[in-house]
Amino acid sequence: MKNFTPREIVSELDKYIIGQAEAKRAVAIALRNRWRRYKVDPELRDEIAPKNIIMIGPTGVGKTEIARRLAKLAEAPFIKVEATKYTEVGYVGKDVESMIRDLTDISVNMVKEEEKSKVVFKAGEQAEERILDLLLPPLSHSQQKEMVQNFETEEDRAFSTREKFRKMLREGALNDRLVELEVQDKRAMPVFEVFSAGGMDSIDNIKEMFSNMMPRRKKRRKVKVQEALKILQQREENRLIDMDKVIEKALYRVENSGIVFLDEIDKIATQGNSHGPDVSRQGVQRDILPIVEGSNVNTKYGVVKTDHVLFIAAGAFHVAKPSDLIPELQGRFPIRVELQSLTREDFIKILTEPANSLTRQYKALLETEEIVLKFTQDGIESISEVATRVNEGTENIGARRLHTIMEKLLDEISFNAPDLQKTEIIIDKAYVTQHLEKIAKDHDLSRYIL
Repeated sequence: MKNFTPREIVSELDKYIIGQAEAKRAVAIALRNRWRRYKVDPELRDEIAPKNIIMIGPTGVGKTEIARRLAKLAEAPFIKVEATKYTEVGYVGKDVESMIRDLTDISVNMVKEEEKSKVVFKAGEQAEERILDLLLPPLSHSQQKEMVQNFETEEDRAFSTREKFRKMLREGALNDRLVELEVQDKRAMPVFEVFSAGGMDSIDNIKEMFSNMMPRRKKRRKVKVQEALKILQQREENRLIDMDKVIEKALYRVENSGIVFLDEIDKIATQGNSHGPDVSRQGVQRDILPIVEGSNVNTKYGVVKTDHVLFIAAGAFHVAKPSDLIPELQGRFPIRVELQSLTREDFIKILTEPANSLTRQYKALLETEEIVLKFTQDGIESISEVATRVNEGTENIGARRLHTIMEKLLDEISFNAPDLQKTEIIIDKAYVTQHLEKIAKDHDLSRYIL
């Protein structure tokens, strides 16, 4: 496991997320506790369960981004799911266990890519040989012996026909030449209309089972050498990796470092005695409970134990409260952190400080058209002021408001960029006022446009 201290984890999160120190601190401790668990004696290790977290805060303040960046930092399998997509067993909808199946798929693909990177050089060499076989049918042993006997020097031998073709292939001289390959037919397989009381997830599983039983259609088609190299490279990589080893590592990674981000959990919280649709919401909570507590989930790769999967739940909790969740589920999320609404000062930092800030993104995009975009301090302050005002006057969508405002602000430049040619454009307070002030002041207009 990655050996990051809590302080280092928070420092890494600070590069991309502004504020929310309490939430960063909570996830940093949770990640460090995973590393600590590995150092504990095996007898006690299995008894130490992760301390799941509930993040409480409005949309657009960084809940999802904190969890996603944490998983990326830990190189852990991560999935974001929405609690509202699941329904109680017996209803049409996704089964709650599917979140673990999907997480396992992500983990297998992650490990598979890591294993492929180890064999990429060997796969490239073998793909090259396959291409040369297609361009030049291989010589028999007697032909090779005869050719070698006829070579007078090592230099002559090096420039045999095959080696000449290899040199041309590496230089790209043969890229447009056509070769014939056997490839998988990508046309749609027959769709089986299956109806099941187990919900949509069961239908997907049955369809997958039928598609695996059907023989894979293959066809021969002519492709350029450049494309054939890519196809053969992938084929060789898949052949060289040990899928049993990949699956074993992937299951271990899911069970010990997987992270599930359960969004909109407040939408399945119920108040008082529940009737009608609320009964199903409470049913979803009861179905989620054993997954969070720790249970065995059957996947196509094997059984996955969820005892040590970290669950991070999130919700705005405008109407419902965390205490409206069923008591058993509340008990499985012992850590609760509240994220604060973003202020004008936060927006200024968001636009300038993160490594992936919006201003840097737009500068990089327009540099491709040889346009130099410069944001002045008063221009950034004006953008932040507009974002704050619109969030207060309409729906508060947090930092996502900046995306809408920046698109509107730079709409004219983005459209005309190919015709401007090597121009420097300064985005200052006057520019922002000219393009946004009228819309921002008109409450009805800003509701539709910003």
